[in-house]
Amino acid sequence: MSFLEKVLDHQLYFLLTPLGIVTFILCYTIWVCILLPGSWLSMLGGFIYGSVMGTIYVFIGAILGAILTFVLGRVVLKDWIQKRLDSFPKLQLIQNSISNEGLKLNILTRLSPVFPFGLLNLAYGLSKVKSKDYLIGLIAILPGTFVYCSIGSIAIEVSKINQSVENSQDFISFIVSLIGIIATVILVLIILRFAKDSLEKDIN
Repeated sequence: MSFLEKVLDHQLYFLLTPLGIVTFILCYTIWVCILLPGSWLSMLGGFIYGSVMGTIYVFIGAILGAILTFVLGRVVLKDWIQKRLDSFPKLQLIQNSISNEGLKLNILTRLSPVFPFGLLNLAYGLSKVKSKDYLIGLIAILPGTFVYCSIGSIAIEVSKINQSVENSQDFISFIVSLIGIIATVILVLIILRFAKDSLEKDIN
């Protein structure tokens, strides 16, 4: 094992400890607050923790980041945020429509991959959406979070194929697990696509 491999192995082991999990969640929270795209970090969470636990940890980090960003948008950084949102016409449409159907639009925009997660949090901070509706709508990020974490976890399953092929029972278990993950991802992608189409009808 090379020095680099030893370092990476040590770091991955740390991330599996309780302190490492808290560190990952806090890093994801900060990641959301500074408006960086979370897809790669979500896939990393799936790779390290698996599709289910990765989804839970990423979801917690995303929720914390979304709440902090929302508060910043509503209380602190209004002028700066408005300038950032000027280059996203669809987000401005959401802002204008939010007073009538805040919860519905919040859920649909969370399900749709069209809207950048970080900027969406800021947009809702500037809008008239109720805090309760905003928090409830955050639940809708679960399907997309599961997709990215599942994609990351597939890498783990593929890495085990050499071991699995030596044992027929393990190989069958590997194939069933892989098919289950892929089928779930496809199903969630269909749901996300449906949400995107519904949202476009509502704001156009």
